[in-house]
Amino acid sequence: MAVIAIYSVKGGVGKTTLAANLAWCSASISERATLLWDLDPSGGAGFLLDAEPAATKPVARIFSSDRVPAELVSATPYPRLSLLGADESVRTLDAHLNRVGYRNRLSRMADTLERDFDRIILDCPPVMNELSTQILRVADVIIVPLPPSPLSTRSFDQISRAAKASGRKHPPILPVLNMLDMRRRLHVEAREAASDWPAIPFASAIEQCAVRRKPIGAFAPSTPAAQSLEKLWTAIERKLIGS
Repeated sequence: MAVIAIYSVKGGVGKTTLAANLAWCSASISERATLLWDLDPSGGAGFLLDAEPAATKPVARIFSSDRVPAELVSATPYPRLSLLGADESVRTLDAHLNRVGYRNRLSRMADTLERDFDRIILDCPPVMNELSTQILRVADVIIVPLPPSPLSTRSFDQISRAAKASGRKHPPILPVLNMLDMRRRLHVEAREAASDWPAIPFASAIEQCAVRRKPIGAFAPSTPAAQSLEKLWTAIERKLIGS
């Protein structure tokens, strides 16, 4: 099993859309048993997959020592792709995880899912706290979406520093130029400065994911945006297999 964290300390960078689409790529293209684990209280990952969380009680309760995450895993419309959804209760996780004995809780929970899933995609909230520290520890690779802007560059530097300070050999960090619009000079300059980074174009088809509540590969697989996401997933798989 491998854990892939889609993480940024900056909101509005396309993180949830990227997480949902990469989870679909894992399940549909790589044919791996995949869990999309939403840790963002907005619950956007499940919405994008048109999947309802299994919880009838607050999701945060599974972070208690007598609960297992599998009890809240639900199916999605897509084979091999499951969801562990989020709700407003996730906002309280930082205080919960700061309690004595809970500093490795996320890692232990991920371990219990190993027999059921080959890949776990974490849709992470834009925070820097105990939850993000545990995310950085459990992840095998960290994907950082970066719309071209000075603030995005700053957030990438913050994540890099936090990963180095997370208490172990930090996982590989893969920056991704996201929502890239080559009609804009700043974006062109960003692409030229980071020509070896994966890039996902700004595209109406990706915006349609939220309207249709489907991953782009499910309704527009031949578009450049869908192909760039497939290419990114292939690069992630290579990094995981080679690590």
